[in-house]
Amino acid sequence: MGYQHCIDRDRCKGCGLCVNVCPKKVLEMSKEVNTRGYFPAYQARPEDCIYCTLCCIMCPDVAITVIKTEQRVETAPETVAQK
Repeated sequence: MGYQHCIDRDRCKGCGLCVNVCPKKVLEMSKEVNTRGYFPAYQARPEDCIYCTLCCIMCPDVAITVIKTEQRVETAPETVAQK
């Protein structure tokens, strides 16, 4: 079983709190700006996620949701799921 981070790119202001709090370093900051001019977080290493949801708890913009998937999630670099 894997976990998919659904990050609302347009809601994320790129504060990096989710990246810093992740114990497995699953998230990274994108090199591409969103529509508001910020660099949003993205799921760089989905296979390392332990479903602690600390990223969701720490996000001041409530931009992150973690869902369980049937298969391991393989996400290309800087691909971010949008709501």
